[in-house]
Amino acid sequence: MAIRTEGLTKRFRSGQVAVDGIDLRVPRGSVYGFLGPNGSGKTTTIRMLLGLIGPSSGQAWLLGEPMPAAGPAVLPRVGALIEGPAFHPSLSGRANLVRLDACDASAPPHRNARIDHALERVGLGAAALKRYRQYSLGMKQRLGLAAALLRPRELLVLDEPTNGLDPQGTREVRRLVGELAEAGTTVLVSSHLLAEIENVCTHVGIMSAGALVLQGERTSLTSLADRRVWVRTESEHVAGAARVLTALGLDEVIIEGAELHALLADVRTDDVTRALVAADIPVHGLSERTPTLEDVFVRLTGEGFDVAR
Repeated sequence: MAIRTEGLTKRFRSGQVAVDGIDLRVPRGSVYGFLGPNGSGKTTTIRMLLGLIGPSSGQAWLLGEPMPAAGPAVLPRVGALIEGPAFHPSLSGRANLVRLDACDASAPPHRNARIDHALERVGLGAAALKRYRQYSLGMKQRLGLAAALLRPRELLVLDEPTNGLDPQGTREVRRLVGELAEAGTTVLVSSHLLAEIENVCTHVGIMSAGALVLQGERTSLTSLADRRVWVRTESEHVAGAARVLTALGLDEVIIEGAELHALLADVRTDDVTRALVAADIPVHGLSERTPTLEDVFVRLTGEGFDVAR
């Protein structure tokens, strides 16, 4: 495992339990989406993993080594972008990276080439000489990502990497994560914006109120939610359509205006279409919708990802 925790817990002096006994399992070579609403405990967990704060109880291992005890040996193999990266405001983006890299005695040679390559990878090549204080929020986030890429990493931990980025920047981050994974780097990506990174992840862990409510391979987790069929008809026929779906054995039939949807279970969509046509119900649209991770989350917690804690 690239990351493993056992009963990792963080309790603050106020009595608040920010992280409640979680057992993370991040396989080597995976892209692990660490997901959940703002305030669900993701950043606190990451800070404990990297040794920035100590746990109240439990243990954590990075790349097979215990943290924080093995931090000096392990952390040079780990790149990290933690929420709100800080740099010297009067220096340019490039100068900040030079200064940061110079502090690392174990950094590989060819510093200038590595820094230029990192800046280009995150789309800051043209703004490399611009002062950090003049950077937008998205540019600051890109520079933090460049800092994490200054040297080859076995593990990359990205906390809200798309924060402040426009849609194009978000797509670039997804592409970069995919490239890193293909090169053999394990990537943990934390986000409260599930839809932005859901499709790039091979594995997922979902947090809610400090607890890890779901974890596993992404494709297997979505099978926990049932498939639904959506039918669009005319307002005067929606009640008749609902009766047809009920007669077919579909459960949880829900009407929303001129649309209705229901759990498919073992019924095929072709059978639904034929039954509606046979009952003279006009069908203006019919589709089967595969459940998303957010569907699974809502089913488990009763809340959406926009819930602030």
